[in-house]
Amino acid sequence: ARRDGIRVWSEIELAWRLQQATRPAVPWIVVTGTDGKTTTVGMLAAILTAAGLNAPAVGNIGSPTVTTVLEGRADAMAVELSSFQLHTTRTLSPLAAACLNLAPDHLDWHGGMEAYRADKARVYARARQAAVYNVADPATRAMAEQADVADGCWRIGFSPGPPEAGQVGLVDDVLVDRAWAWRADRPHHGRELGTLEDLAHLAPGGEAARLPAHMVADALAAAALALAHWAVARDPGAVARGLRAFAPGAHRIVTVAQGGGVTWVDDSKATNPHSASAALTSLPAGTGVGGDTKGASFDDLVRTVRPALRGAVVIGRDQTDVLAALRAQAPGLAVARVPDGDSASVMRGAVAAAAAMARPGDTVLLA
Repeated sequence: ARRDGIRVWSEIELAWRLQQATRPAVPWIVVTGTDGKTTTVGMLAAILTAAGLNAPAVGNIGSPTVTTVLEGRADAMAVELSSFQLHTTRTLSPLAAACLNLAPDHLDWHGGMEAYRADKARVYARARQAAVYNVADPATRAMAEQADVADGCWRIGFSPGPPEAGQVGLVDDVLVDRAWAWRADRPHHGRELGTLEDLAHLAPGGEAARLPAHMVADALAAAALALAHWAVARDPGAVARGLRAFAPGAHRIVTVAQGGGVTWVDDSKATNPHSASAALTSLPAGTGVGGDTKGASFDDLVRTVRPALRGAVVIGRDQTDVLAALRAQAPGLAVARVPDGDSASVMRGAVAAAAAMARPGDTVLLA
């Protein structure tokens, strides 16, 4: 189609144009990033819902966006966008937008890191109220600062530590806003949005002290985005209520079994090194890894998580790069290989190999 000069639209582009033609006052709040998109969009939708809005989670999650637009019942849209969707989206103008993080992924499709980054950066184009970035990821800040946003659009950071002016962050166990506080006539002070206890149901054993850092970051990003909407700005308590009501999707650091002192955790949503690293550094020792590399490198992953590993069980059709990274970055680590085959036999083999390695107190992470 491109070769013949035909314009190519994503489904998101079509949905946005239909939105403008039918109910243009309905705002979209959009999220991309290598990892954390689904969780953040789910939290965002829950916060908007707690503020009294009909705010479905759509895009790369839930119902097709075009279907939700045509149904015509939403007051606001929480939209997850992949790099593939952004690649052919041209006129979207969201109320607020965020890129949560940037790490190598889908490089086989995009052709390289620069092209992947460029498509992710499209999320900020024409943002009207807020361009939200990750303080801990300089690439996202640069993307937000370089974006062609609407006049008056704020750049707002979310931080795992105490926030500076213009940021949302964490002070002890309190989620604090120092970006939108001007709405409450407190430009030089922080405003409490919630606490880690509001997220405790997402932690292993329901203990807020064991919350994975990336889960807290997702909550901060969702809060920063939600406050761009007048309903949440008027009722900031919706942030805490929404986070308490949020139920995570399946396969995201879910404890599925315990026995013999070993905890078995399903994090099979972790489909790239960046998300696997986040999970491995948030839990005690042990892992199963493997699958399709999608053009990514595993060396940084293995180097980062090596102190937590007792051993690795490698599965999937594409084991070469994983095994090479383990040899180079974790020499001497116990490694078991499970031959590729039908799903049932592969998983039986992986569980048996991990059980043979695990010791009381270990965690087997399926990622």
